[in-house]
Amino acid sequence: MYLQKFYDSIIRKVVNAVSNNAASEIVKIARKVSRPSALEYINHIFTGFIEFHGDRNFKDDKAVVGGIAMLDDMPVTVIGIQKGHSTEENIERNFGSPHPEGYRKALRLMKQAEKFNRPVITFINTSGAFCGVGAEERGQGEAIARNLLEMSTLKTPSISIVIGEGGSGGALALAVTDRVWMLENSVYSILSPEGFASILWKDASRSKEAAELMKITANDLLELGIIDKVIKEVPGGAQNDFAFTANLLKSKLRVELEELCAKDKETLLEERYQRFRKFGAFTE
Repeated sequence: MYLQKFYDSIIRKVVNAVSNNAASEIVKIARKVSRPSALEYINHIFTGFIEFHGDRNFKDDKAVVGGIAMLDDMPVTVIGIQKGHSTEENIERNFGSPHPEGYRKALRLMKQAEKFNRPVITFINTSGAFCGVGAEERGQGEAIARNLLEMSTLKTPSISIVIGEGGSGGALALAVTDRVWMLENSVYSILSPEGFASILWKDASRSKEAAELMKITANDLLELGIIDKVIKEVPGGAQNDFAFTANLLKSKLRVELEELCAKDKETLLEERYQRFRKFGAFTE
């Protein structure tokens, strides 16, 4: 009991000492309803976007959008997890929590991209995959696992960008890519700070402390080698100057894709394998 109290007091001191760039503040920015959505980035960065629908099995999941577009003169496949800016739009998009058919639609588009040698770019913004009874009955876990497997051996370049929340397997299902980037005020984690606090301390109100411990911010994850690049935002978040972040992201995507497209498929797959294989060191 004494050690637990001592441990808790140390954590509180750390939390009280952090600056305005504390993880808990970044979580708030990442969750803002006004934060630019996947479709906003797609429509700003790319031209000629044609959206495809459905998983050819059950239905079209509006929490996942995707199709083909042009990045300047380069044809690409773009996929995003879409949140809304209003209650009505969020209900339509299921608050950015995909059903299994959303992940199956994404995989269908990725396999199509592989067939036609188009690079794949994914935009991630979800608190997690939908956990309703219907989603579980239709194979939510299998759909996510299938994406992880297929993306690991996808024979075309791929880049994923966390633009808001990157929650658990729901985000990872679109993030097994050659490069993983995050916007400066985004988060990427195995579960929410509230969920972490509920498990560790049985008290969800201690989510601020949990956010600091979890190392979920872009800069933390870059330092740990989990992600490859942090995309700058203006103070307060990308919603304060969307064009700045979107234009910066576009310029970096073009440079990175040219580099990835220059690699032969064997090299691309081996480097992707080694990228994710190194994370085993964190559990050993």
